[in-house]
Amino acid sequence: MSKLSLSKAFTTLLQRDLLLVMRRRSEAINPVLFFIIVASLFPFGTGSDNELLQKIAPGIVWVGALLATMLSLDAIFRSDFEDGSLEQLMLSPHPASVLVLAKVIAHWLVTGLPLLIAAPFMALLYGLPSEAMPTLMISLLIGTPILSLVGSVGVALTVALRHGGVILSLLVLPLYVPVLIFGSGAVELAVDGFSPAANIYMLSAILALSLVLTPWPAAAALRLSLS
Repeated sequence: MSKLSLSKAFTTLLQRDLLLVMRRRSEAINPVLFFIIVASLFPFGTGSDNELLQKIAPGIVWVGALLATMLSLDAIFRSDFEDGSLEQLMLSPHPASVLVLAKVIAHWLVTGLPLLIAAPFMALLYGLPSEAMPTLMISLLIGTPILSLVGSVGVALTVALRHGGVILSLLVLPLYVPVLIFGSGAVELAVDGFSPAANIYMLSAILALSLVLTPWPAAAALRLSLS
């Protein structure tokens, strides 16, 4: 019975967050627009050298996705903190870590999934070979949830701060570097005709660790921020 009630609480919270996003569609669109703008501006700065654009395409797409995710991280807990529902969430009889995971999944569905859909079109602008496109999609499919999971811990630590954006960036950016290296590196290997399996496996391992390890410190950080 407890499992059923926990499952219902998880799905209800997930549906609630998605419904709130649908009511504020402009906030959900901003990260994707930012990603498209960032990816579109680089050719103006680097020139029209097709070989150069193809070479930098993996890094540009991944950096754009990372920055777009960071732009939306604050939305995971901020609105709940401001209206007081976050405190009620922490007082729930259900494990706070599971409820935090529901909010992180909602964030990825709103931010990471649209980035995943937009990324191939941005990669085509740089002439990324079609052979490397599946690797790009797989790396983003594995990597963008890591960005949301790791970012949730930083947001939980800074949610009570009035201007916590700079601190949040300092907290999460160093942790994002391995994801950026393995994600863009996998696509670069695919472009060069090598197997990206090692990088994909490393991303998968980081995702598994993030799923297991981040909800608990995020929940603890929220309690600390609310105390």
